[in-house]
Amino acid sequence: MKAVITGATKGIGRAIATKLAQNGYDLVLVARSLTDLEQFKNELIPYGQTILTFVVDCSDKKQVYQFLDAAAQNFGFAEVLVNNVGAFLPGSMLDEEDETFEKQQQLNVNAGYYVSKYFGKLMRSERQGHIFNICSVASRAPVKNGGSYSVTKAAMLSLNHVLRQELAPYNVKVTAFLPGSTKTSSWEGTTIPDEKFVQPEDIAETLFTILKLSKGVNVDEVLITPLDF
Repeated sequence: MKAVITGATKGIGRAIATKLAQNGYDLVLVARSLTDLEQFKNELIPYGQTILTFVVDCSDKKQVYQFLDAAAQNFGFAEVLVNNVGAFLPGSMLDEEDETFEKQQQLNVNAGYYVSKYFGKLMRSERQGHIFNICSVASRAPVKNGGSYSVTKAAMLSLNHVLRQELAPYNVKVTAFLPGSTKTSSWEGTTIPDEKFVQPEDIAETLFTILKLSKGVNVDEVLITPLDF
């Protein structure tokens, strides 16, 4: 079994990669930093799985397609795709620079669109596979001081729904995660205690549980929020 994970070296992506490596999955890890990828790969090697790494700035369409070309040459089909890469740039939508929205659009929507089309076609041909899209509670309702982020995460959830609709007839599953406040690097320096957050490992554990469900069931969405933030 093979899984492709974007934004793989930090936070949710890192936790998912670790969980899957521990359970026998070969991994294709995508991130911007070569140093982070190499360090993380070394941490995962003891689990005995094949780990491939690709340095990609997922906000750059050209780099994303270069990765997809490399994927076709180096490993082909993957049973699991986790669209995790994303960005949260806080601020008022009315007062921000256009680039603030455009950067989040490129990372939170466009990257998932390009990558899902490529691997979705392979999954359709093989009549198997599972795509996970890491969305947000902001996909359902705007978060304060995060207007553009909310718009792009709503679009990502819509992308998830379209993928599920188009791939379900081919036995390919598609699941959206909608996490609330999750203890990732974006909260670095906070004095809020850990128990007030969703932990990345919570999402990884839930994702792996979903992968083990019976062939004929699809978990459409997972809403996972802090108990008392």
